[in-house]
Amino acid sequence: MTNEDKVKGPASYFPSIEKKYGKPIEHWMKILAGAGPLKHMELVSHLKATHEMGHGHANALVAWFMARK
Repeated sequence: MTNEDKVKGPASYFPSIEKKYGKPIEHWMKILAGAGPLKHMELVSHLKATHEMGHGHANALVAWFMARK
């Protein structure tokens, strides 16, 4: 894989998120969509508190989710 092919940004966390938590990324997008109209850090806190997710993983998922809106 060349530097041009390397995944960057929030998506670079996705393989480790799927491995650690055993759920596909789309599962987490549905969780975030169902959490209500919350701000970025509120969504991060929700994932951390409700799903015992680490800050970096939660932040990456929320950043990806917010960019897709």
